[in-house]
Amino acid sequence: MNSTERLFAIKVSLVMSTRMLGLFMLFPVMSVYASDYSSTTPFLIGLAIGIYGLTQACLQIPFGYLSDRFGRKPLLLAGLSLFLLGSIVAASATDIIFVVVGRALQGGGAISAVLMAFLADFISEENRAKANAFVGFQIGLAFMLSLLIGPIIASSAGMSGLFWVIAGLSIVAALIVFTLPSVKPVNYYKLSLFAFKEILNPRLMRLDFSVFSLHLILACGFIVMPLLLIENNIVTIENNWQLYLPAILISFVGMVPLIIASEKYKKTKLVLLLSIGLLIISQILFFSLDLSLNVFLILLSLFFIAFNAVEAILPSLLSRTASASKRGLAMGVFSTSQFLGTFIGGAIGGLIYDIFDLNSVFLLTIFMAIIWWLVILTMPSKNNTTEK
Repeated sequence: MNSTERLFAIKVSLVMSTRMLGLFMLFPVMSVYASDYSSTTPFLIGLAIGIYGLTQACLQIPFGYLSDRFGRKPLLLAGLSLFLLGSIVAASATDIIFVVVGRALQGGGAISAVLMAFLADFISEENRAKANAFVGFQIGLAFMLSLLIGPIIASSAGMSGLFWVIAGLSIVAALIVFTLPSVKPVNYYKLSLFAFKEILNPRLMRLDFSVFSLHLILACGFIVMPLLLIENNIVTIENNWQLYLPAILISFVGMVPLIIASEKYKKTKLVLLLSIGLLIISQILFFSLDLSLNVFLILLSLFFIAFNAVEAILPSLLSRTASASKRGLAMGVFSTSQFLGTFIGGAIGGLIYDIFDLNSVFLLTIFMAIIWWLVILTMPSKNNTTEK
């Protein structure tokens, strides 16, 4: 990438990662601190974690389409304004119902597809895979940082303080958006069944199902894992960093060979199958083993290696597969699938916890990961050609 493309990719990744940091910081603390709110139930805990995924899922396609029509920057600023409003509502809540409402409003800022389409607009095709991988890496980094920062803030300032910090992050993201160049829409097209038919093909739908499954498993995992840490006396919530920090470092080292094999040596299918296999192993062992600090660290590292690798690979693969004229719409469907997975994972994971027990949630994640592995097994090995 030249210096202009590199600077643009950095800015887009900062907007994406700042916003995702705000969304993810709730994950490691919500199930532990939910008792501070009135009306709390296990189902509502799962809903508070995952509800933003429902509004994201509903609005990613409209945001992606409107950005194709009216330009990327206006939609980015509108989305970040909704995110700020939701953060303020949640920060002011004393009842978990209003936390759910605030999280739903946060999800109304459905800008992930717009950002990824913006990136593809501005970066040349030969550098697009690198740029997408870089943004995916930044999202993974934001996720990892959220696991460290979220518990520290929540333990000192409470959930209200955490949501106020998230509100501040949305303002920072909006300021970065103002510095982005204005790019004219690539093409105007009517939103029709034909337009959707063009992007709902077997190659793209496998990627959509992949991101759906990945984030369903993630949402379920963060209903269960913070509580397992407390129940098994592994580490206190404010000292989560003693577990998460080494897991983060191990996972970043572990994901590098997978990314190189996928991007440089074009072994994308093999890397996806291997990563999903690591997810399956981690979930089976979480379900079946007695957990100690060392065991938890090993399993968490396996989980994060797989998660970070897949999270970086999928957007890059999508950008090479979707046509340029429908890229915003294709990114919208992809992001809809991602956040729908978060919502369903949070809601169903919370329901399983409510009806059965905490450990039973892993049965859902194991089942989903196995189905996902079989779906990728049927994917053609060469899937890197851009559709015309």
